[in-house]
Amino acid sequence: MHSEDVASRSAEQRDSSRQSRTGNGTPQLDAVSLAIIQQLQEDGRRPYAAIGKAVGLSEAAVRQRVQKLLDQGVMQIVAVTDPLTVGFRRQAMVGVNVEGDVEAIADALTDMSEVEYVVMTAGSFDILAEIVCEDDDHLLDVINKRIRALPGVRSTESFVYLKLKKQTYMWGTR
Repeated sequence: MHSEDVASRSAEQRDSSRQSRTGNGTPQLDAVSLAIIQQLQEDGRRPYAAIGKAVGLSEAAVRQRVQKLLDQGVMQIVAVTDPLTVGFRRQAMVGVNVEGDVEAIADALTDMSEVEYVVMTAGSFDILAEIVCEDDDHLLDVINKRIRALPGVRSTESFVYLKLKKQTYMWGTR
């Protein structure tokens, strides 16, 4: 084993031990992990060797870091598509007002395959949910028969997308 590999492993072990969790259970990421995430946001297919050069780790150390970030739920590596090109012609944001437990409704929405994004909010709506459907009939079915039928849903308001102008996941790291 080369001394360079040993040094990389020792640095990796030290860095990895510094990745503790904050008081709310969120992983606290060090500068190297943030740099790896930024590299993957720029190009999710970037080779680990190239990332290693950019962040100062070996390819194996980057591979371990990426796997840990995936396992912790810090990030996902996915193919982002244009919904229109893969058969989903209708998207909408649905605002939901709830009576009772907001988290129970958010969990139920999360379980629906058509719902891509769920946030609990403060403001006019308790929850915002982004829905991707094949067509208007499918959207109507999801909203009318599934979302509005959930116990505790008081009302919904739908914002149908006419055109997607920007969709990016390049917000970087802080």
